[in-house]
Amino acid sequence: MGVTYEAGAALARLCFTAFADWRVEGKDAVPPRGPLIVVSNHLSNADPPFLAASIPRRLHFMGKRDLFAIPPVGTLMRAIGVHPMNREGVDVEALRWNLDLLKNDGVVVLFPEGTRSRTPGMRQGMRGVAYLAIKSQAPVLPVALTGTEKIGSYARLPVPLCSVSVRIGQPFSLPMVEGRTPRPVLDDLTTMIMSRVAALLPPEYRGHYATAEPATKG
Repeated sequence: MGVTYEAGAALARLCFTAFADWRVEGKDAVPPRGPLIVVSNHLSNADPPFLAASIPRRLHFMGKRDLFAIPPVGTLMRAIGVHPMNREGVDVEALRWNLDLLKNDGVVVLFPEGTRSRTPGMRQGMRGVAYLAIKSQAPVLPVALTGTEKIGSYARLPVPLCSVSVRIGQPFSLPMVEGRTPRPVLDDLTTMIMSRVAALLPPEYRGHYATAEPATKG
């Protein structure tokens, strides 16, 4: 699966370089090794390929279980190691999968909004991202995507013909929490994580996190 993933990421880089105005900022902020939770806003089905092409680590994604029933899509997702997840309720098995990867210095990608936003503005994040960060004590890498919402279908992905920006922020860690984490604390930490993503976005993309302070360059 690793070879298939690397081949797919290389092909994506080739296509995006040739057929999109694709810009990546902050690549040097990506830790070269160790566990990492990549957290991004979610605009399009094109988000995972653009993240895979932009971040110089082997990324591990989850996809909703329904997609695995679509023959071409499901086959590709299995080939590159995407893990099925149930978006209804708490998916304990998916949580274990993420924790196991992080224990082995893997990189997992989360879209805490839970689904693609119907507008460019961010939706409220789900508290599972904070729970995973606390449980694993892995650093969080905020990433902001703009432009992928203009790619309407999988058919357009190889030839996007649009401007896409991937802005990578500085990694950070959540404070240690002893014992069971109360929901209000999880909510506050989720807001903190999502605000780090929003701070990397233009104002019109921040949505629920419109008051986030803009991130400084460099």
